[in-house]
Amino acid sequence: MANKHLTRSRSNRMLAGVCGGIAEYFGWDPTLVRVLYALLTIFTAFAGSIVYIILWIIMPEK
Repeated sequence: MANKHLTRSRSNRMLAGVCGGIAEYFGWDPTLVRVLYALLTIFTAFAGSIVYIILWIIMPEK
């Protein structure tokens, strides 16, 4: 079994590739991850945008 690393996607990116990288890591559809992220951001008073920026900084690019 290969070691999987959470990295930002180069192919499935809208802004920084964070949602695309999460989708690739778990084997999910990137659109589903983006929709879930958008809903999470709206229902948490936009705290998701802060989380996205933090992930953009700490997640290495593939």
